[in-house]
Amino acid sequence: MRVLKIIALVSIMILGQACSQNSNSKNSKSKEMEKISPKDFTTFTVSDSVELYRVSFKNQYKMNVVGHLFMPKKLNRNQKHSALIVVHPMGAVKEQAADLYASNMANHGFITLSIDQSFWGESEGEPRNAVLPEVYVENFSAAVDFLGTREFVDREKIGVIGICGNGSFAIAAAKIDPRIKAVATVSMYDMGSVSRNGINKSQTLEQRKQFIAQTAEQRYVDFNGGEEKWINYLPVKLPEDADSIRREFWDFYRTPRGIHIPKGRTLELTQNRTISTEVKFMNFYPFNDIETISPRPLLFITGDHAHSKEFSEDAYKRAAEPKELYYVKNAGHVDLYDKIEIIPFEKLDSFFKKNLM
Repeated sequence: MRVLKIIALVSIMILGQACSQNSNSKNSKSKEMEKISPKDFTTFTVSDSVELYRVSFKNQYKMNVVGHLFMPKKLNRNQKHSALIVVHPMGAVKEQAADLYASNMANHGFITLSIDQSFWGESEGEPRNAVLPEVYVENFSAAVDFLGTREFVDREKIGVIGICGNGSFAIAAAKIDPRIKAVATVSMYDMGSVSRNGINKSQTLEQRKQFIAQTAEQRYVDFNGGEEKWINYLPVKLPEDADSIRREFWDFYRTPRGIHIPKGRTLELTQNRTISTEVKFMNFYPFNDIETISPRPLLFITGDHAHSKEFSEDAYKRAAEPKELYYVKNAGHVDLYDKIEIIPFEKLDSFFKKNLM
């Protein structure tokens, strides 16, 4: 009898642990997706036919990544559907451009996920505003992990849209993650090339070496707990001698048009990056081996007046078929962040429906 009681007690304990684990799993799943109202956001709009969720998940380095999931209300969640990952311009957050693209593509019937890159917005990472290209690239794959494990997503039909600098990170991710089935970039910046050479090869090797030396010395300051230094490219007040490119960015990030200040930050600290980590872009070569992405399709969208169009043209030249370079007439670089009247959503819609549906 005593043996039977012990067996029964052990069985109850095992059952209790299993129930507890199952409950924890359900709680964990519920925390991954939280329905929220889009009314609090001013940089993008969501139609009445789309639902918005705040989501969070871990990347491979156990850093928490936070995003917005847009779901068409009429979507049958008992079936599997195509999905898109959308990532914001370099130094921005999901509320700036990425959510606008994600919400509009959800109107076209896609499940869309926009994320904050690590070190930015609501995603984890210290120091804030740090540059670490490998982690940026990893977060695309982590987003695929998240979407591909949703019961309503077809993991064979996941594509990405990378805006500005995240266009180059999207390319780098697709090179090593074949689960990304189609890639579109918008106003793409090659963050490695522009750091090494400047726009239109305007930076000399001597200037590059000078910056590298400056960042190396700043590491001593950082190591000793000294004052952190920033590349104050976009101050709150626009300098009188600002060039046209700087003015273009300032008009978006420092005016009501595109301002979004994450919790715990200030307007001055948004966009600007830490000097000692910025140098890591020098070792970033996203277009090397871009041809290996084939036969998965690539679409490069750029304004025909964009100062950054050289990067889309370079990527297109190096890539293998199928590929397409699409110019938006009379559009500059930042115009494609938020000017809905000229953003080619129909082009994106046809590209992804052809290749993912």
